Amino acid sequence: MLLSININNYTLVEELEIEFSGGTTAITGETGAGKSLILDALSMALGDRADTSTIRQGKDRAQITATFDITTIEEAKQWLDDQDFGGDELDGDRQCILRRVYTSEGRSRGYINGQPCTMQQLQQLGDLLVDLHSQHEHQSLLRRNTHRKLLDEFANSGDLADRVKKHFQSWNSTHIKLLDLSARSEELEARRELLQFQVQELQQVNLDSTNLQDLENEQQSLANAEQILQDSHNLLAICDQAEDFNLRDGLNRALSTLASLKHKPAALGEAEQLLQGGLIQVEEAIRAVELHIDRFEANPQRLQQVEDELGAIFQLARKHRVNPQDLADTLARLEAELRDLMEGDHNLDKLQQQVDQLAAEYQKSAHKLSQIRHKSAKLMSTEINHQLHMLSMQGAELLVQLTPLDAGDYKSYGLEEVELVIATNPGQAHKPLAKIASGGELSRVSLAIQVVAAAHTSIPTLVFDEVDVGIGGSTADIVGQLLKQLGDRGQVLSVTHQPQVAARAHQHYLVSKITENSGAESTIVNLDKSQRVEELARMLGGAKITQQTRSHASELLSMALN
Repeated sequence: MLLSININNYTLVEELEIEFSGGTTAITGETGAGKSLILDALSMALGDRADTSTIRQGKDRAQITATFDITTIEEAKQWLDDQDFGGDELDGDRQCILRRVYTSEGRSRGYINGQPCTMQQLQQLGDLLVDLHSQHEHQSLLRRNTHRKLLDEFANSGDLADRVKKHFQSWNSTHIKLLDLSARSEELEARRELLQFQVQELQQVNLDSTNLQDLENEQQSLANAEQILQDSHNLLAICDQAEDFNLRDGLNRALSTLASLKHKPAALGEAEQLLQGGLIQVEEAIRAVELHIDRFEANPQRLQQVEDELGAIFQLARKHRVNPQDLADTLARLEAELRDLMEGDHNLDKLQQQVDQLAAEYQKSAHKLSQIRHKSAKLMSTEINHQLHMLSMQGAELLVQLTPLDAGDYKSYGLEEVELVIATNPGQAHKPLAKIASGGELSRVSLAIQVVAAAHTSIPTLVFDEVDVGIGGSTADIVGQLLKQLGDRGQVLSVTHQPQVAARAHQHYLVSKITENSGAESTIVNLDKSQRVEELARMLGGAKITQQTRSHASELLSMALN
């Protein structure tokens, strides 16, 4: 429940605090004054877009604070706890403070219980604290989306409607995937055949990088076989077979010379050991060269085979536009893609199963929602028609009409269209609300619907912004009675220009503007009984108030309070 609104540097107000005590509060005054000063300020505290033109002239910022008692509002308490905003608790009561600060430069900040928050968070919490009904809802009532929302709120099936929407979204996204996969089946089949050919082609070649290096080395060896063999014989001659001089004979002679020395210095002894080691190395080299010559032979057939293998590898590398060393990675990538496509038929089946399962879940929740809607539609129609009769539309009949969708035509909002239709006179066919010719009739229909909707809301603070426009006389008195009845169950704020409505309120605030040479200032006053009589007289008689007008106002207030 709204406890107070504190306003600083807002329009024509430097500082103002308004306290509310529950029940129905009427707010009257000059045209638009009540709305601008209180309701617009409240909307700003609840996260509406900041209007810098509302900052008091000469000031650089405005601040609006709204305090709520949320002791009995479980959803709001749970939201605050989930968002870690806490709240003050005193003697079992729990308060929530919303604050909005915005500057002339366009900067805006919001706070919940002293902690910074986003505008979206202010709006989310505000939706749990205040339910605003305005004259502009006449236009929204012409849209089917509004009718469906009103019915679901009346039936207290908002959570189920949200669940239906989520089930639809899950089904729809999976269904789109299934349709896309089915539409691309021919394209995927062609891609799969190409991949099968490419993978088979690559698998026929040994793409190991070590094998590639071995093939390149072998190709170089076979291509230069004659030169290698000739150089090998020359090497063998230098080491062992040359008659004039070779390494083995030279080393043997050197060792013989050193062995014949009787008094060898230490240095020559070391040289002798080194030469002996060299001779061993030369002899091993000779054996290696001889083994190589014995085994080595030119093999044109093997050379052709190696070159064919290398040619195939390099051709595949050019075909796939990669380096030969990267062909193995290319094969792995193509094999993985082929596996995915080979499983495509199974994926199609799995997707179809998922679509069927999600459709079943959607239908289950949507059918449950439909049952609740059909049951609630009759009750909602009865309650609205009762209000219409009270608002002097005895011959009118409103129906909450449910039109089933075609089988399989799934929508996010359920299995039927919801529309409010009305016959304003007996014997007439029911028509959409947009077909109502009279603006006054539409106003009364709108008010009847809003009163019924407000009676079923869990939000404790209801705000009616000039919903009685276009209504007067005895009908306005009925409107006052309806708003007072709502105030008996919760808290109602009503901006009104109808004295019959204001007289029925539990408390009455007057908004006025005082203009002086230094400027203008808006004030708001909680009226006592005598002051209420004066204000009601002004509303009844206009600028000139007579004793007869005062008498009429006093009688109106006495009858309303009794």
